[in-house]
Amino acid sequence: MKPDIFADFVAKLCSRSPLAAGRPLYWTIIANPKAGGFTIPFRWKKHYRQLEACAKKAEAMPPQDGAAPSGVALRQGNSQGLVLTQSRGHAGSITRALIEEAISKEAASGRCKPLNLIITAGGDGTSLEVLTALFHAAPEIRSNFAVLRLPMGTGNDGADAFELEEALNLIINPSELAYQRALRLISSKEGKGPFLAFNILSVGMDAFVTHMTNKTKGKLPGDFYKIWVDIAALFYDRLYKVGPMEIRALDESGKEIMGIQEKLLLLAVGASGRRSYGSRKRILPDERNVCALKQMPLHRKIALKKLLNSGGHINHGESILFNAKRVEIQTRHPILAQMDGETVLLERDDFPAAIELTEPIIPILRKVKEKK
Repeated sequence: MKPDIFADFVAKLCSRSPLAAGRPLYWTIIANPKAGGFTIPFRWKKHYRQLEACAKKAEAMPPQDGAAPSGVALRQGNSQGLVLTQSRGHAGSITRALIEEAISKEAASGRCKPLNLIITAGGDGTSLEVLTALFHAAPEIRSNFAVLRLPMGTGNDGADAFELEEALNLIINPSELAYQRALRLISSKEGKGPFLAFNILSVGMDAFVTHMTNKTKGKLPGDFYKIWVDIAALFYDRLYKVGPMEIRALDESGKEIMGIQEKLLLLAVGASGRRSYGSRKRILPDERNVCALKQMPLHRKIALKKLLNSGGHINHGESILFNAKRVEIQTRHPILAQMDGETVLLERDDFPAAIELTEPIIPILRKVKEKK
C-alpha cells in the first residue's frame, strides 16, 4: 500500500533527524490515503523519486538516540508511526490523543521534555484539523510540538513547501521551530463560532467556489474547483446579492488604518502575506495580508481570473491590498465564508463580524536562516 511505503521512507528520516537536539523525538505521520499525492499515479511516481532522494541523504546520517514513533501511532497505526485517517474529524482526534499523551509524558519526563513531531500527509483539511486541535492545547504543551505539513493533497496551499522533497529536507537538514499566527472569524451571533483558519480566511465569491467544490468533488471526474471558478465568474452575483459592505481595518495597536464602503466580490485575509489558495492562486502575492476585490463588469472578472495565477491582480483597478491585524465587516446580506477549504454561511445576525490574527501560536518547522 502506498501510504505504508511512504511511511517507511519518512520513518527513516525521522530516526536520523537532528531536530530534537539531544532530547527524545516522537513522531506521528497522519496520512489521508485518499489524498491526491497517493492516488494520482503521476504524482505518486514523482513523490516516490523524492522520497528515495531524501532517504539516500538520511542513510549517511547516524541514527538518533531516543527517536521513535509516538505511543499513539504505535497503538492506532503501525510500527513506522503511520496512522491513516478514516473519516472527517479523525486527524483532529489523533492529534488530541497525542496532546493527552504529551501531558502524561510531561509529568514523568522531568527536565528533558520530548519533542512531538506531527507530520501531515494529506490535503488542507487534514492539516486544518491537526492545527485546530493544537490551537486549543495549553501553551506549555504546545511548545513541545512541531508540525510539518507535506504537500500530499491536490491544492496544498497550507503545506510547508510546494515540493515534497523540500518539505522532507526540513526533517534531516538544520531546521528550527517557528510560531505561526492563526486566523479567527468572530460572529455576533451567540454560540456561533469562532472559526479558525491557518492559511487564508475569506468571504464572498471564493468561499462560494469552495462551498460548491466541496459539494461536487468526488462525485464526478474532473477539476471541480476550476469549473466552479468559471461558473462563479459568470453567475456569482446572480446567485448571491453583492450588496454594500463596510470594512474597518485595524493595526496591531488597535488603531483604524483603513475604511472601505464598497460592493465587494471577496475579501481575503491571510495569516501573513505571500499566500495562495485554490491550488496556487496567488491572492496575496506580496507582504500585504489582506486583499479586497470590488464588484466589476463580467469582462473585468474574466481578465482578473487569469491574473490571479501570477499575482498580477494587485495592479488591477478593482483590487485593494493592505496589512491589518483585524478586519471588521458589516453587511445586510448573507455571505459565505471559507476557512482553509471549510465553509460557513454568515447571515444578517452574524454581523458585524470580524476576521482577526491571533498571536504567533502554531509551532512549525522552517529552514535555519543564514547569517549575513
